[in-house]
Amino acid sequence: MPYRWRRSVARARNLREIEDVKPLRLLLLSLVFATLAHAQAKPGWLTDLKQAQDEAKANKKLLLLDFTGSDWCGWCIKLDREVFSKPAFKDYANKNLVLVEVDFPRSKTQSATEKKQNYELAERYGIEGYPTIIVLDSEGKKIGALSYDAGLPENANEMKATPEAFIASLEKLRKG
Repeated sequence: MPYRWRRSVARARNLREIEDVKPLRLLLLSLVFATLAHAQAKPGWLTDLKQAQDEAKANKKLLLLDFTGSDWCGWCIKLDREVFSKPAFKDYANKNLVLVEVDFPRSKTQSATEKKQNYELAERYGIEGYPTIIVLDSEGKKIGALSYDAGLPENANEMKATPEAFIASLEKLRKG
């Protein structure tokens, strides 16, 4: 049997094996994507307001509610990338805040309980756009609201928020 022919037969055999594996591979990929698509808060963020309020009371911290469209809202994604994911904000949040993600995704799935809670919160606080940040004291009383531009330095030439400017806005709210 010539070498070329043996190589062709080996390839054909491998292709058949791949065809046998294809349905399994598709099943595994669909499970991975389903898991990734399931709505999950960013690391360090809670989605249950009651749990967050309990933690805020116990540790005398402010509650920061981030009303977001995490998988479709460009400004929300930008705020997360430019402020919330930065070490300066994370350090400040660890010491001073309990973070709550109130998400309104388009392609991620959420539990019925979480959806209901999020819509009730949006109605309670009159949310008209995303991102909107509501800041509550440890007792759950609203002390202020911020948006993406709260993290922008004054007279900013480019639309890029900074953790430091956002923290300064939070400190103003905290001090009253």
